[in-house]
Amino acid sequence: MPRLKIGAIGYGYWGPNLIRNFIELPETELYGVADLDQARLNTVQERYPQVQLFTKDYRGFFERGLDAVVVATPPHTHHRIVRECLENGLHVLVEKPLTLTSSDALDLVQTAERHGRVLMVGHTFEYNPAVRALKQMIDSGELGEIQYIDAVRVSLGLFNAHLNVIWDLAPHDISILLHLLGTMPESVAAQGTSCVQDGVEDVAYVTLRFPNNVLAHMRLSWLDPSKIRRITVVGSKKMVIYDDVENQEKIKVYDKGVTAIRHTDTFGEFNFAYHYGDIVSPYIRFEEPLRVECKHFVECILEHKRPLTDGYNGLRVVEILEAAQKSLRNGGGLHAYTPTVHRNGHHPLVFQPA
Repeated sequence: MPRLKIGAIGYGYWGPNLIRNFIELPETELYGVADLDQARLNTVQERYPQVQLFTKDYRGFFERGLDAVVVATPPHTHHRIVRECLENGLHVLVEKPLTLTSSDALDLVQTAERHGRVLMVGHTFEYNPAVRALKQMIDSGELGEIQYIDAVRVSLGLFNAHLNVIWDLAPHDISILLHLLGTMPESVAAQGTSCVQDGVEDVAYVTLRFPNNVLAHMRLSWLDPSKIRRITVVGSKKMVIYDDVENQEKIKVYDKGVTAIRHTDTFGEFNFAYHYGDIVSPYIRFEEPLRVECKHFVECILEHKRPLTDGYNGLRVVEILEAAQKSLRNGGGLHAYTPTVHRNGHHPLVFQPA
C-alpha cells in the first residue's frame, strides 16, 4: 500500500515531535516541512535529509500531491492555514487550540465536511493510556458517583506574549474533563492575574459546573516553582489521582471515603462514617500519547473514520475557553452559555474510542 504523503507546517516548540512521529510511522512519508524561519528549516534538513521539500510558504504543498498536513503554528494563524489546506483537498491535524473564536472553529468544521476531509485537533491527553484508564474507571462505576474533579497544571514557563495562560494551558484539562465526563459544563467562571506581563494573565483559576452538580476546578500557572500535571477525581466510592509527571505510577486509586449518617431527627445532627482502604496503582501499558494520536490520524484517513478529537471536539473546547475569557474580563462572574448548534440541529456529544 502506498504511504500517505504528509507535510508539516511549523517547526517550533511542538513541530519537531510531530515530525519525528510521522517520520517513524511506516504508513507515512514526511514529504515536506514549511516554516518562516530559515534557521529552523536548515535544522530539520540536517536532521532529516530524506525530506524532499523545505519551504517558507506552506502553499507550496498544494501542487505536490500530498494527502495531509500537520499544523503546529501559533494559534492565531490556525484558521487561515487550516482553511486553505482543507480547501486544497488536504486532511489536517492541527495543534490546540483549534482557533481563537468559536465562529472560526465552526467554519473549519463546516469546511472539512464540505470537502470531505478529516479535521483532527491535537488534544493529545485524550490519547494518553492513563487518561483512558481513568475514564474506564469512571464509566464502569468503580469510583461511584463523581463528586468533584481538581486539575493542576503549573510550572515556571513557557511564557506567551500573545495568549494568556487559560488559552495556552487550559485546552489540555478541558479536553480531559469533557472526555472523562462525556458532557458539556453548564457554566464557567474564571479569575486570573498578570504578574509578569501587563494584560496577559499568567495565573488563573477556572471553575466548571457540570450536570449532576459535578464541580471541576483548574489551577493554571506559568509562574510556579514546581512542574505539576495532576488531576484528582473524587467519587462517592473511591478517589483517584492521575499524575502525569510521575514516571511509573501515573494513577493511584484510593479506597477512601466518608458518609454522613443522620443519627437523630434533629436538623443538622450527623455522624460521619469514614472508610480507609488500600491504595492501588494499576499497571498501565504505556505508549507515547502523541504516537497514538498520529497513528489515529492516519487510520482515520485510510479508513474514513471520524477522529476521537475531531473538529467538533476542538470547537467544544474553544467554546469553553471563550466562556472562561468572558468571565475573566467580567471579574470572575459565573458565565452560563448555550453551546453552538451543530450537526443535525443538536450539539454532538459523541465520544468514540480511537
